[in-house]
Amino acid sequence: MRTTLTLDDDLAAALKEQAQRAGQPFKQVVNDTLRRGLSPVLAEAEPDYEVRPHDSGFRPGVDPLRLNQLNDSLEAGDFAGPPPQ
Repeated sequence: MRTTLTLDDDLAAALKEQAQRAGQPFKQVVNDTLRRGLSPVLAEAEPDYEVRPHDSGFRPGVDPLRLNQLNDSLEAGDFAGPPPQ
C-alpha cells in the first residue's frame, strides 16, 4: 500500500541512520520498526530488573532477637481494643 506519512525530523533522521547502518532500504526499516512497535511478540524484551541488596542493618539499640516481643505486644494492644475514654 502506498501512502504519504509525515514524520518528525528526529524520527526521520533516526530511521535513515538505522537504514544506513543496517544496509537496508528506508521503507523496510520503517515497516520493521512499525511491526515491532505494534506487536508485543516481536517487540524487544526489556532488560530484567536488577535488585542490588543493601545491608542497612538495625539502628543502634534495636535488638533483632526481641522483635517478636514487640509484635506480641502490638497484637495484644489490638486485641484489647482502644483505651477507655
